[in-house]
Amino acid sequence: MSTRPDAEDGTGIDENLVRSLLKDQYPHLSELDVHSAVRGWDNEMWRLGAESAVRIPRTDRAPELLRKEHRWLPALAPGLPLPVPTPLHLGEPTDRFPKPWTVAKWVPGEPADRTPISRPEDAADTLAAFLRALHAPAPADAPASATRGVPLGLHAAAVDAGLRDLAAEGIPPEARDVWHAALAAPRWEAPPRWLHGDLHPANVVVTDGTLSGVLDFGELCAGDPATDLAAAWLLLPEGAADRFFAAYGRVDEATVLRARGWAVCTSLGLLSVGRKGDQGLPGGKVTWGRAGRAALRRVTAR
Repeated sequence: MSTRPDAEDGTGIDENLVRSLLKDQYPHLSELDVHSAVRGWDNEMWRLGAESAVRIPRTDRAPELLRKEHRWLPALAPGLPLPVPTPLHLGEPTDRFPKPWTVAKWVPGEPADRTPISRPEDAADTLAAFLRALHAPAPADAPASATRGVPLGLHAAAVDAGLRDLAAEGIPPEARDVWHAALAAPRWEAPPRWLHGDLHPANVVVTDGTLSGVLDFGELCAGDPATDLAAAWLLLPEGAADRFFAAYGRVDEATVLRARGWAVCTSLGLLSVGRKGDQGLPGGKVTWGRAGRAALRRVTAR
């Protein structure tokens, strides 16, 4: 299932550390206002002035993700029709902090797992335009992923276990049918496309009822666009998927079937994190469970 490992506790990351890192490597930024903003799976984010943020890694995998964003996102961002957290500076490891870190553009808005979309038609058109722009053919040296943009069969065991173990979380019985139809669909055989790789409600922001930005490109990779097209059900209100696919265009029935399967897969991951939140366990987020249940209702609706 599409979930990330629990983050470390971030012990030792505080305002003094952030300021000292800036002073050592980017002193022209060190006098800006700094305050804690978001603690994510892999990175802790600190606001830096009005327009930027400092991203400090919290997990062992985070440095690789930050370097990948720094390598690729500045080239992709100018062609994208929504704001994204474009890296501006890369901080190198030192004795003070032995991991790389970044300064990136701040993307304003409220995460969609906390502020649902209320203008579905506008959001469907906006999401379609964003993914149409992002899903360009990827170069030969684009990053690959072991879990995103890959054949769905690689997730079969985890999804079957999730459907069984999370049954008490309100999974519609039709979810299994959607999943099996996706597994049976023809694979993506065209050249790999650029993918965000992690489009769920906590990784997009909402302003005035519609999508206003896309966050966290740590899973950026090349592969099957169906991974991202699952956002038609993961992000958009019920009934908006048809409009989304009409606006996105150039998609065949097999890709839609695979996208529905990815929506089931990712929703189960959201439910798992939500269950931890309900139980007060580390890494749990109650809002993710709500988002996962809503997405499963949408993707299984007739």
